[in-house]
Amino acid sequence: MEVRFHKELASGRWFTLSIAEQLGNIGSEVGRTRQWQGKDEEKFQGARDRALELFDLTLKDPRWGKGRSREIARAKEVFCDAIEGGKEYGSSLEDMERYFFPFALIARK
Repeated sequence: MEVRFHKELASGRWFTLSIAEQLGNIGSEVGRTRQWQGKDEEKFQGARDRALELFDLTLKDPRWGKGRSREIARAKEVFCDAIEGGKEYGSSLEDMERYFFPFALIARK
């Protein structure tokens, strides 16, 4: 996996964050993706790519074991479905934001 956007995080810092912090950060990029969808293609693609990179970094984190990794991989799959119009799962970026929002709240505490 080539890291394009989060080089500092990928060099080790990402793997010190809690699962709530990691998922909260992914959720921030999901929110940006939703914000720019249909408005600014360049910003939309940038946010989408950053979110996917954070998903991949989280999946590489050895702390999250098989069960948690499966959930993260499924969330990534549903996110990809949402950005493609929700044809497979009927998902939307709004749904994805609702999924990730509690993690951001937990991470702030």
